Amino acid sequence: MRYDFDHVPDRRPTESVKWNQYESDVLPMWVADMDFTVAEPIQRALRERVEHGIFGYPDAFSDHGPVIELKKIIMDRMGTLYNWMVTPEEIMLLPGVLVGLSLTCLAMEAPAGNAIVQTPVYPPFLRIPQAAGMERHDALLEHRSDGYYEIDWDRFEAAFDRHSRIFILCNPHNPVGRVFRQDELERMADTCLKHGVLICSDEIHCDLIFKGKKHIPIASLDKQIANKTITLMAPTKSFNIAGLQCSFAIVQNQELRKKLEKSMKGLVMWINLLGLIATIAAYRDGEEWLDQVIHYLEGNRDYVADYVRDQLPAVQMVKPEGTYLAWLDCHKAGIKGDPCEFFIKEARVAMNDGATFGAGGEGFVRLNFACSWLVLSQALERMKAALESVSG
Repeated sequence: MRYDFDHVPDRRPTESVKWNQYESDVLPMWVADMDFTVAEPIQRALRERVEHGIFGYPDAFSDHGPVIELKKIIMDRMGTLYNWMVTPEEIMLLPGVLVGLSLTCLAMEAPAGNAIVQTPVYPPFLRIPQAAGMERHDALLEHRSDGYYEIDWDRFEAAFDRHSRIFILCNPHNPVGRVFRQDELERMADTCLKHGVLICSDEIHCDLIFKGKKHIPIASLDKQIANKTITLMAPTKSFNIAGLQCSFAIVQNQELRKKLEKSMKGLVMWINLLGLIATIAAYRDGEEWLDQVIHYLEGNRDYVADYVRDQLPAVQMVKPEGTYLAWLDCHKAGIKGDPCEFFIKEARVAMNDGATFGAGGEGFVRLNFACSWLVLSQALERMKAALESVSG
């Protein structure tokens, strides 16, 4: 079937945090969820389950029924997409990727240790290690003059010391939009292996990859790397079901799995029942929708990039290789103070404040272009008018 992403439901009458965080005249281009109706197979599967009428505790850790069905689907998906052979036993279902990251930090049992992150990065990455009693070492990404981001290998190496316990990788990277190449992944992994550091790889945006790029799970590179990696994935971003809270970890090291299971005690008892049903439907029957939504997102991405280049010349943007997030450099836009606050006040467009993404994020805003083209074009026109009022 052909999906229509130009005409989307009104989300304001719902409990949407994206659409209800700000006043009604503000266009929300911030939190990372899409405005698109989900794939019909997901809706159908949820309707069928709702009609059953009972929503008791799901058995999230069994080796039969929907749980084992989902694990086999994930296993097949990893093999097909990445030539990565995993087993059902190596897949752990979780309520969310951030839950998985928190559990991983707790599993390290290293309050005197430190965690390494590549800033600017998704804000919870900055807080979660510290909540687990760990220090944080920032390995600032290199921002080239043309706007492109690369790994600063000197900074990356310098972030490691004898107390380093975990490297938190974000790939595809949020917010800079990089899909890391194999040579980059191999060098990062080699550094972690050299220092005996665990890799926790957040790959939640792995399905949202644009033409010319390919996602490579870092654990798929070789067995030695897999033995030191916890990979976190979910259908929540790619199939727009974040509110249903279902994700998974792939942990091929049995001892690591035991540590993760230990950290789950009393914290994670099950996953969302409807999230389980939606995830099965998404991975089993949702590829047609996913292909179409990526095509639409790519069009939106290119439109934003062209508009910024032609109409907002004081703002810099490099096309993201993955995700549906544009990272806009506003340093030369003549804005006094916080650009995020400026665009909310003067353009009535809400984006994420780059400063919340840690070192290197100041002076940037993150724009979510997973919306209808009409809303996107309105937001950009408002931003243009606001910037013209500053320069004029």
